[in-house]
Amino acid sequence: MSDLNTQLRDAVKAAMRAGDKPRLATLRMVSAAIKQKEVDERRSLEDADVLAILDKMVKQRRESVEQYEAAGRAELVATERAEIEIIDEFLPQALTEAEIDEQVTAAIRETGAESVRDMGRVMALLKPQMQGRADMSAVSARVKQQLG
Repeated sequence: MSDLNTQLRDAVKAAMRAGDKPRLATLRMVSAAIKQKEVDERRSLEDADVLAILDKMVKQRRESVEQYEAAGRAELVATERAEIEIIDEFLPQALTEAEIDEQVTAAIRETGAESVRDMGRVMALLKPQMQGRADMSAVSARVKQQLG
């Protein structure tokens, strides 16, 4: 079992003891998504897999926040933002803009990429390093910008 999975289980237990129902509901939702992925793939997930799930969940919630704000649904925006905060606790510290640019430049140099056609190789190198620490669509845009 991964360290992140263990941390999540411990957080669920702590939330149950504290009677923190909103936190408990979010943590159970995360645990259910992880368990579903384990069942689907018939294997225990590694930390990288759990990070990918958490990253995806945060991204979904950010998209929901945008849609709820556009619809004027402040109560739903608050709920989604609270869930993002809870999930973010289990993600590694986010990279700064400068760190992202530095890693993108290093990856381009390392792969010898010269044009946008080489973008796949650069992203394949960056994804394991940045998963859960940066918005991969923004990283992709930066790679495209530097190559183009």
